[in-house]
Amino acid sequence: MTGFPERLLEGYRTFTSQRLPTEQSRYRELSERGQSPQVMVIGCCDSRVSPEVIFDAGPGELFVMRNIANLVPVYQPDSGAHGVSAALEYAVTVLRVKHIVVLGHAQCGGIRAFIDKIEPLSPGDFIGKWMAMFIKPGETVSQRGHESMADFTIRIEKAAVFRSLENLLTFPFVRTPVERGELKLHGAYFGVKEGSLFVLDQAAKEFHRVGE
Repeated sequence: MTGFPERLLEGYRTFTSQRLPTEQSRYRELSERGQSPQVMVIGCCDSRVSPEVIFDAGPGELFVMRNIANLVPVYQPDSGAHGVSAALEYAVTVLRVKHIVVLGHAQCGGIRAFIDKIEPLSPGDFIGKWMAMFIKPGETVSQRGHESMADFTIRIEKAAVFRSLENLLTFPFVRTPVERGELKLHGAYFGVKEGSLFVLDQAAKEFHRVGE
């Protein structure tokens, strides 16, 4: 195992000596009957925003899909490979999850890159093409008058959650169970600095801090 990150090996040793003994039966049960999570979380790849840590989830509780800026594309079945769409299809049609949570967060690098129009967003790179899903054709995103850059960034980070929730409903296999009341969609936003969680009130279109 020469070259394998020592930090990961140390973490695994801690896992096997501390956590695994208390959850061995759970892992054994999951291996025998398979997974049946009730919740899918679509989050960002950011290393500071782990859904399993934020929601204190045990093995088998969450079906997690992470990508740059927690984006969901529109339904577009074609010959291309679609990782998010495939994970979504599996979660809804095979696992029959009851909830889908889109989890945005503060200090999102993907959103910051989108705002700054930095060089990696050139048309030939993956990040630029990925973040282009965030806006509709002809749509513009700009800072409002008297809006600070910090407030603008937060607004766009939260807007990514709204856009992903909107795009989820373009998938027939999502829209149908939602309309039947069999599947619920949720938005959330995590403040990295304070460890705060905000949950979206979809009727009011506002995020409310949990615990207040």
